[in-house]
Amino acid sequence: MTALPRLFFATAAIFALTGMAWGIHMSASGDHTLAPAHGHLNLLGFVMMSVFGTYYALTPKAAAAGLAKIHYGMSVVTVVTMAPGIALAINGVDEILAKASSVLAILTMLVFLVTILRNRAD
Repeated sequence: MTALPRLFFATAAIFALTGMAWGIHMSASGDHTLAPAHGHLNLLGFVMMSVFGTYYALTPKAAAAGLAKIHYGMSVVTVVTMAPGIALAINGVDEILAKASSVLAILTMLVFLVTILRNRAD
């Protein structure tokens, strides 16, 4: 496995552990108000990053491209802005971070689609 897929998987594990700890905290406190933010952390942070890592592990040519590194950076920024953005929106502070990170999430998935289309199986 090349470095980039390993980076996606390691980052996914960090996000998963963070999400799990947050879930335990919510359970212990009995306050599940931020469950949507917790869910997005797990979905985007663990599932999405793991799917991307799997694709790049199976497609080394795609992992070697410069766009793959940009894709990793966009993915991380998406996760670290989405969960707090949703938490802020739920708490009535502001919705701008949730909205901006939602657009970034779509762009991140668009980069993934472009990557897939550029690296068709022979």
